[in-house]
Amino acid sequence: MITISKVKFDREEIQSILKVIKSGSVTQGERVEEFEKNFSKYIGSKYAVATSSGTSALFLSLLALGIGAGDEVITTPFSFIASSNAILYTGARPVFVDINERTFNIDEKLIEKKINNKTKAILPVHLYGLPSDMESINAIAKRNKLFVIEDACQAHGAEYKNRKVGTFGDLGCFSFYATKNMTTIEGGMITTNNKKLYEKLKLLRNHGSKTRYYHDILGYNYRMTDLSAAIGLEQLKKLENNNRKRVYNAEYLSKSFAKINGIRVPFIPKDYKHVFHQYTLLLNKGIKRDEVVKKLKKAGIMAEVYYPLPIHKQKLYESLGYKEKLPVAEKISKAVLSLPIHPYVKNQELKQIISGISSALS
Repeated sequence: MITISKVKFDREEIQSILKVIKSGSVTQGERVEEFEKNFSKYIGSKYAVATSSGTSALFLSLLALGIGAGDEVITTPFSFIASSNAILYTGARPVFVDINERTFNIDEKLIEKKINNKTKAILPVHLYGLPSDMESINAIAKRNKLFVIEDACQAHGAEYKNRKVGTFGDLGCFSFYATKNMTTIEGGMITTNNKKLYEKLKLLRNHGSKTRYYHDILGYNYRMTDLSAAIGLEQLKKLENNNRKRVYNAEYLSKSFAKINGIRVPFIPKDYKHVFHQYTLLLNKGIKRDEVVKKLKKAGIMAEVYYPLPIHKQKLYESLGYKEKLPVAEKISKAVLSLPIHPYVKNQELKQIISGISSALS
């Protein structure tokens, strides 16, 4: 079976973990600090704060900006649910804006219609590894005096106009979950150029404590361990090469799929660098997605749907009173299909995927 994702640790990760274990110091320490410095250097931000997950990175970012009960945060309905749940955790309310039909990211042209005196921030998601239109989003935020938090949890190394995502907003959030372009198994990172936010985030992730047993504010336990950071340090070294392989695989598939009727390959606007956390096709109306998935599975190809139901249509959100219609997100969620794109997919397997799609659609 050609799996949708694959986690691979080499000798470097194993040796790095063993070194931490042998040191006897496995919780947050020197390796976390080293990982933060290396990651911020790679992204191009002044500071980085490691956390326990991408979700906690989003939650702490919102708290650091003072967002809470009575506030609203504009975001996309087409993402993993953590993007909006993190807003709920603070007591604030997510406000959903429909998506662009070509990029699947938040439609920046619709954002200002949803801004009111309760709006405090915009939280765009760089879905599947493709950046949102950060120039337009930042301009809207500036005009309306709003914060911007980038959800870059699927976009490690992605670029918008030759600048890495995670550097455009007040804060950028990354996930190192096992399926991501780089992993620490579980873990997250917040990037920023604001020293005050950096200092506050360090307090928030560690029970509000700068000095042990002295607590300045209400904080949480969202620390990363040195064991996780040891893996992250080695994974970061491999990220650019692995992203190049993802891009190669994506281009290989797209070139061949261009000849097949019934599907649309991923769209990449000019001056955007897509890092293909997922390679996602759009199936034409009338094609039965479930049947395609079954046929691919029989052909030894794993395919997944990210995401089958927009966030505003989830039971949780319907119970909170969300009833609006967001037609593009609702349509796209019924027609997307993701295929294996990870760096360990071989050329022969790419040919197998192409053949499997061709056969499934014929």
